[in-house]
Amino acid sequence: MTDFTKHTPETAPEASKPLLQKSQENFGRIPGLHAVMAEAPGLLDGYQQLHKLFVESSFDDDETTVVWQTINVENECHYCVPAHTGIAKMMGVDDEITDALRNETPLPNARLEALRTFTLALVRERGNLDEATLQAFFDAGYTRRHVLEVILGYAQKVMSNYTNHIAETPVDDAFQKFAWEKSDKES
Repeated sequence: MTDFTKHTPETAPEASKPLLQKSQENFGRIPGLHAVMAEAPGLLDGYQQLHKLFVESSFDDDETTVVWQTINVENECHYCVPAHTGIAKMMGVDDEITDALRNETPLPNARLEALRTFTLALVRERGNLDEATLQAFFDAGYTRRHVLEVILGYAQKVMSNYTNHIAETPVDDAFQKFAWEKSDKES
């Protein structure tokens, strides 16, 4: 695999330097993902903007976590699953939710399970959803706005998951204790 540089504020392209500074201010450190993305300032900027927009969506912290982790697990992202496990803890998301997402077991309530089911359908069907899938989501209490906000979350996760796959981004020290591998459900 091609080696990708984990940039610092000193080595980053000029346009990425303020973006890495923003990461430092927001997270108290520069996440490895951001350090890799800094090679392409537009990617890092876009990722940061999508992150901000998704966090400010109409989803609560549990729902935000369900969307993020459903996509991370489906895409088998070795970096994002542990990172979002730690982020979920910081957000106060119940470990029961996080564990169910990581282990692909039922979530503690039907509404969150409907969100996971919808998110998986969106990813697996590449947005080509049938009326029954949409209606089931609406029947769970979600709206058209939520449909579009799941797409927003997915756009953010494509940027991070794919970057991590290609760059083989090492999991940050802060999240090593949450290391994850997709379970083989066929065993």
